[in-house]
Amino acid sequence: MAEQGTAARRAALALLDATLGEGRLIAESLGAGLLDALDPPDRARAQRLALETLRHLDTADRLLKRHLRKRPALAVENALRLGTVELGLGAAAHGVVSDLVTQVGRSRRHGNLKGLVNAVLRKMAEEAPAEFARMRAPRLPNWLRRPLRDAWGAEAVAAMEAAHLRGAPLDLTLKDAADPIGDALGQRLPTGSIRVQGAGAVSALPGFSEGRWWVQDAAAALPVRVLAPREGERILDLCAAPGGKTMQLAAAGAQVVAVDVSEARMRRVTENLARTGLKAECRVEDALAQTGLYDAILLDAPCSATGTIRRHPDLPHAKDGSDFGALIDLQAAMIDHAWGLLRPGGRMVFCTCSVLPDEGEVQVAEALARHPDARLDPADLDRPGIDPAWIDDQGGLRILPSFWADRGGLDGFYIACLHKTA
Repeated sequence: MAEQGTAARRAALALLDATLGEGRLIAESLGAGLLDALDPPDRARAQRLALETLRHLDTADRLLKRHLRKRPALAVENALRLGTVELGLGAAAHGVVSDLVTQVGRSRRHGNLKGLVNAVLRKMAEEAPAEFARMRAPRLPNWLRRPLRDAWGAEAVAAMEAAHLRGAPLDLTLKDAADPIGDALGQRLPTGSIRVQGAGAVSALPGFSEGRWWVQDAAAALPVRVLAPREGERILDLCAAPGGKTMQLAAAGAQVVAVDVSEARMRRVTENLARTGLKAECRVEDALAQTGLYDAILLDAPCSATGTIRRHPDLPHAKDGSDFGALIDLQAAMIDHAWGLLRPGGRMVFCTCSVLPDEGEVQVAEALARHPDARLDPADLDRPGIDPAWIDDQGGLRILPSFWADRGGLDGFYIACLHKTA
């Protein structure tokens, strides 16, 4: 077991170095095979350790600052951060300290700092558990916190940060909303999603192999509920991967064309469709290259993903916002192109899993100004579980991660349904 702990911590440090040193998301590191050499338990533990460290990074850095005259090299700093978080969350001090001291000591470049690591982590073993229990929720990096504070206010940002710290439960969407397996799996939310506590392995849950449900955050299930697909409608699902919305559309009886530019991600869509026994035409193509005419369109546009930080605490540390301007321009281009594919009298849902107004409220307001034949209908948002307080003045749906705090929260989203004048 000790050797397994060593392997998992070594891999967790590699993930942290890639995120904090190279700006790589955890998913990108996993996709590049960084953990492929580990057995599954170590791989899972390494990923969990890295994500927990990133989730508590602000707290760890504030504690470490008390005992460091200057910041050490990143590899050493990450070892201290990992150890501080493990100790703060209740891990046994001996195993954590000795393991990380050994790992730093083996480094050719930083081996002379193993004494520093030993001394500081022993201090953390004394201080971190109590400090973690009473410190405020870790703050987002300033590059993201400032625009969010300007948009929503300091109190709302603090509530979002508390939601990020709590993490995210497992939500499921039922293939058949009336399937009684939902009540056996977990809590039925007002919007129809099923929330599962302490799930363990997803594939071991009842109904997985039979394809009776799929994993999908409760907020991510709302765009299709707002679109309200009808049987026989021809619907274009742009940026479809990993396929949750595609399956919702297909389950409603629509004729779905699912498009995604990534072959690997589209493979997940086809696998999920096969497991659930649902059908859609899948295309590995650029959304901007699509032609044809559709009754309805779902555009879940590429975005900053800042609404998913409670699931992906690496995002605010791997990114700095420098690429968001290009994403916003791409969203506008996709809206305009998709609008040309929508038949008169049709409807299009635009959504992003972002908490930045430039990717939501502003994007839709500008789209309405560019397209005089577009309008929003408040009736689209009169759906089970949607709180009227979530609806903004122009008729879009704004969800923040702090909503439903008593139920376990939601991913951040902006959703708007644009109708094309007949």
